[in-house]
Parts: sequence; structure tokens; C-alpha cells
Amino acid sequence: MRAAVFHDKHDIRVEDVPEPAGVGAREVRVRPALCGICGTDLHEYAAGPIVIPTSPHPLSRASAPQVLGHEFSGQVLEIGADVTGVRVGDRVAVMPLIYCGHCYYCRRGLNHLCPEMACTGLSWHGGGISEQVVVPDYQIAVLPESVTDVQGALVEPAAVAAYGVDRTGFRPGDTILVTGAGPIGGLAALYAHAAGAAQVIVSEPNPRRRALLDAFGIATVLDPLAEDVPAVVRALTGGVGADVAAECSGSEAGLAAALGGLRSHGTATQVGLHVRPATIDPMALSQRDLSLVGTWCYPVYDFPRIISLIGTGRFPVERVLTEVIDVADVVPRGFDRLLDPDGDAQKLLVKVG
Repeated sequence: MRAAVFHDKHDIRVEDVPEPAGVGAREVRVRPALCGICGTDLHEYAAGPIVIPTSPHPLSRASAPQVLGHEFSGQVLEIGADVTGVRVGDRVAVMPLIYCGHCYYCRRGLNHLCPEMACTGLSWHGGGISEQVVVPDYQIAVLPESVTDVQGALVEPAAVAAYGVDRTGFRPGDTILVTGAGPIGGLAALYAHAAGAAQVIVSEPNPRRRALLDAFGIATVLDPLAEDVPAVVRALTGGVGADVAAECSGSEAGLAAALGGLRSHGTATQVGLHVRPATIDPMALSQRDLSLVGTWCYPVYDFPRIISLIGTGRFPVERVLTEVIDVADVVPRGFDRLLDPDGDAQKLLVKVG
């Protein structure tokens, strides 16, 4: 079968690989329909291997070369003998996190913090940019007719964005500042709007991404290269500042703008991944009684809630999609394009079949 396979930095190949072996009692075979390229995938391509193991992973025993793809929808081809709740032919989204189930964190429902966590498409025997993949049954979330395959492939990044907003303590009626308008920032803005934000403010230096966010019609979109973001946010909020902020750029400038744009006793979440240390002013946290909270992935049980919200039409995740590309073009029209700082793409999905 065809798959996009990570071998090393700047070495992703579309090649034939063996189909996965038979399913275990609690496993499900899926034919991926569409799969997103994630920021984590981009980090691996540009500077990896980082997350992808080069020796057998302690939980999954997988190692590079790695079939990529952890944001995908698909159709169930086969189920194991003990699988319930899903049938052959069901359309599904796949929650890609794989956990041990018995450590301190797993026993407390914090499975996304499992020290041995693996991930389909990064540290598992298969991924979503392929023609077939076998996954544990607890990863499967059935899609209703009201949710398309495109939307299903965006459930995973939507869950990341939603968790980033939820961890701020966001409440309906709040003003939220989002720094960074990549796919996670765009989804965070859409989620906050769906959840009842009084005002959504987005900061993004890339003019093409600003235009995409502005076209959503749900946010005030700022250019941090031309405007003092904290000052504009205060002006838009009667001199007070945003109630909460979601930092989705993974940049020091974005973090500074998020903290600077908060009102006193506000909360910012760090959603975007930093590839190098960033400097903050701890005195500002103290003097203004601010909270800075990290986020990692999402609760593993959150996919059904996200899917239900998408199904209502109030969370139109498909609006972040730039294009669906063929797997043959995954490097030049996918990875290389998304890594271009002046590029025109916000979110790309890959079609294999």
C-alpha cells in the first residue's frame, strides 16, 4: 500500500509499505479518507527526528521509518473480536494518543500525560497518510451524518484548540485574545466564538493568514508588526484588556503580546509549541496577578464532544482548510509550502486513496 514515510530530516518518501497485519481482539482496521499535516509533523521534517523514536518506543515498540499522519478521518474495514460500539463501514475520526492505562496519570483520567504515551503517525506501527492503519479501539470516534470526512479529519486539531481555550477558564461573554492565526489559532477563534465569546481578537503577522481570519467574520484581526497589540486590545475593551488569551504562535513575541493584552487576574494558555526558550517578565505576572498555563494535547475522551459541536454547525472547522492535496504532492505542495513563512496555506489535508 502507499504511504508517506518519515526517514529523517528533510527525507519524507511516498512509497509502498506492507499492509498492517490482522487486527487484535481490541483493535480496528481503518481506511483513512483524509489526513492533516500537523505542526508536529513539520517540526519532524524540518529538524527531526524529535518525537519520532529512533529506537523501539517503550510502549508501542515502533521506531523510524515512520508512516506519518495523526489527524485523520476514515472508514472502518475490520474490527477485532472484542470490539463494541463501532461496526464495519462506519465513518470515524481517530483520536491518535496511545497510553498505558495503569500509570499515575492514566488512573486519574489524565491519559494525555501518560509518561509512556505514543501516538499514531509518530510513534506507532502506522499512520493516517496511508491506505490502511490498525489502531486500538479506544481511539475510534464514530462520525454522524452531519459531520463530513473533511470535518472529521479536523477533529484532532480542533480538540487541541478547544483545550487551549478551555484551560483559560473561558466563560461565555468573555473577550479572548488569540495570538497566531495558523490552523490552531484559527480553530481557537472559531471555538471561542461558538462558545459564546463577546469579542474575539486575533493577532497575526502573515497578511495572507490575517485575510483568512478576517474572512471568518468573527474576529477583530490585528497586525503585530504594525500595531501595539496590548494597546489596541485595551482600547477595544474599555482600557481593561482581554479576559483570557490563547497563545497559538509558539513565538516569544506572541507570548509577550498575549500576556500584555490580558486584564489583571487574566489567564493565558501556551498552546503553540516553542522550539527554543522564551523570556517573560515574572514581575508582571505578580503585579497583575496573571496566570500562565501550559497545555498538552487534549483529554483523550473529548472527541465525541467536539464532533457533536461540529455537527450542530456552530463550529465550522472546515473554514481553516486551504486545500486537499494528493499524497504524491505531500512534500512540495504540503510540507515545503507550510514551512514557507510567507506561504498562502493555513491548513492542508492529504488524500491517499
